[in-house]
Amino acid sequence: MSRVAVHASVDVPAPAERVWELLVDWPRHDEWVPFTRAEGGAAEGEGVEAWTGVGPIGFLDTMVISEWRPSTRVAVRHTGRLVRGEGRFDLMDLPGGRCRVTWAELIDLPLGPAGRVGWIAVGPLARLMLHTSLRRLAKLFE
Repeated sequence: MSRVAVHASVDVPAPAERVWELLVDWPRHDEWVPFTRAEGGAAEGEGVEAWTGVGPIGFLDTMVISEWRPSTRVAVRHTGRLVRGEGRFDLMDLPGGRCRVTWAELIDLPLGPAGRVGWIAVGPLARLMLHTSLRRLAKLFE
């Protein structure tokens, strides 16, 4: 099995504690993560489900929260049929009442060599989605 890493960071004009409240308000993910609706828990071991797509065309990403450190980190284990691996959001306070948010994913590619070839096309889209999402998150605090 092959694993690939993708990540993005953004500086947000708000302290980590405020950003955390929005970040883990799963139903509000549709405000900043394109084409995604989510719901889920608020503690280690609880589940999160995110539907990414348009109408009936898309996929369900099921996750289990593997780490829950309020205002600092939330990590998940992706458990779905399509998306497997690990993901996390890290928040770090910066001077001036700002914080840096980093979204990192370590994805298990399916289908062996075909999955690695597919990542050539899908990888740039995944990076773009992370960057776009985090920029949209930051704008919510401007």
